[in-house]
Amino acid sequence: MEPNRPLLLTLMIVFALTACSKSEPPAEHEEEESEAQANTLRMDDNALRAAGIRIERLAASNAGEQLRAPGEVLDNAYGTTLITPQVDALVISRHAKLGDEVRAGTPLVTLTSVTVSDAQAELRIAEQEWRRVEALGRDAVAGRRITEAKVAVDRARAKAQAYGLPGTATGNVAGRFTLTAPHAGRITEDDFVVGERIEPGRTLYRLVDESIVWVDAKLPPGSMPRVTPGSAVTIVVDGKRISGKVLRAAHRTQEATRNAVVRIEAPNSEDLLHGGDFVDVYLQSGVAGRNAISVPTDALVQLGGETVAFRRNARGAIESAPVRTGEVIGDHTVIEEGLKAGDQVVVAGAFAVKSQLLKSQLGEGHGH
Repeated sequence: MEPNRPLLLTLMIVFALTACSKSEPPAEHEEEESEAQANTLRMDDNALRAAGIRIERLAASNAGEQLRAPGEVLDNAYGTTLITPQVDALVISRHAKLGDEVRAGTPLVTLTSVTVSDAQAELRIAEQEWRRVEALGRDAVAGRRITEAKVAVDRARAKAQAYGLPGTATGNVAGRFTLTAPHAGRITEDDFVVGERIEPGRTLYRLVDESIVWVDAKLPPGSMPRVTPGSAVTIVVDGKRISGKVLRAAHRTQEATRNAVVRIEAPNSEDLLHGGDFVDVYLQSGVAGRNAISVPTDALVQLGGETVAFRRNARGAIESAPVRTGEVIGDHTVIEEGLKAGDQVVVAGAFAVKSQLLKSQLGEGHGH
């Protein structure tokens, strides 16, 4: 019997179509996966650090108003001492120079003075007399004499200490004495030469404790009611941020500039702030804000016609996240949509990420 040829031909066509449908993957799925890979970037921690890219986890905070103002760094007057002699003196030798950082008790300068020589002799005589009277006791010496000897030695010691001498006689009446540092700090002024005659009260050194400095920020007078003592301040110098606090706000407007001054106290542990430096100051105003997500404005870039930030996804890759931005507060921008608390976002180096991402898309890099 001959086979049914039309039936056989139909079965062969069905088998062929079935095989083709199993061997060809969906083109749409491939395109989506390829597009997702092109929009992500993989970099390990070492590569991130080398590129200057920093990632931080976002947290909601109070988006109260910030006021930006120019500021000038000043020496902390409460930690500043002028080193001066109290008598006419001649400079014998110096032990510290401009820019030196010294500890409390460090010898600074040695001088000599006739007045000091007299004080040394007076102290020596007074101590000798006091020791003699004290040794004899009240049985041999009248009470008035003992009192006079005690007063004389106390006065001689006080005078010696006022001149910068130790409170006890050293046996030397040459008139030499050494001024020492009363506290730790840095020598910021040094205005004398060896052999120079110095008058009482003349400043030889200016010693400044730079661990805490002042910053004077200038604001329009209308902004002053929004600044409260003790409120937080951010000081930006050379791209670095230092936290400080408001000490007080001026109650008088400067006649020439019509500005009011806010005095700020800031720690200076990294020695970034020096007297005379100009800095940017961001003051937190007393106006209540709302809890919101914000990122540094530099963390936002334009990509494909959209404003985006870069965040790390669940697979550990960096991806672009389109955002809708709100108001700019200081150097931060509020994010209305696109990011949420807990997201790990690139807060520094966004332009480096954008560059690497574009290279990856063009096939010039590997994106990792």
